[in-house]
Amino acid sequence: MAWDEWEKLKAQAAEEESTRMRLNQLAPEPGGGGNQQGDLKVNQRDLAAIGDAAFELRQEFEQVGNHARAASQKAAGGLKSEGFALGGALDHVASRWIDQSRSLLDATAHISNHLDYTKGAHAGDEVHIAGTVSSISTLDAGFNERKGS
Repeated sequence: MAWDEWEKLKAQAAEEESTRMRLNQLAPEPGGGGNQQGDLKVNQRDLAAIGDAAFELRQEFEQVGNHARAASQKAAGGLKSEGFALGGALDHVASRWIDQSRSLLDATAHISNHLDYTKGAHAGDEVHIAGTVSSISTLDAGFNERKGS
């Protein structure tokens, strides 16, 4: 292998390596970035609306679900007492309905409670971040005073 061939192969390998590395990162923005913001954006009004909707769904579903459960159990009892096999099947469906509706009620309560917690946690984070940033600007001002700027 001649020296020129070796240099050419090294250059090709270096090009391929840099291409692979670029695939794992976002291309740099022109102008150095500046004021960048992430994709995730939420405000307290949105969180509150979702939490309220989950709470309302829970309240309404609990009421309607209890009515459906009671009606199904009553119908199942009536069918069983008249000797219809359908009564046992309807009773089984009513039992499954109870399990599934409890799962849904628990899930909606969890959503509502979690969003209330998230709202409070983010408010605390905001206070912490604001305090940290203001401390940094105070420190910067002190350095600028010391430099005589």
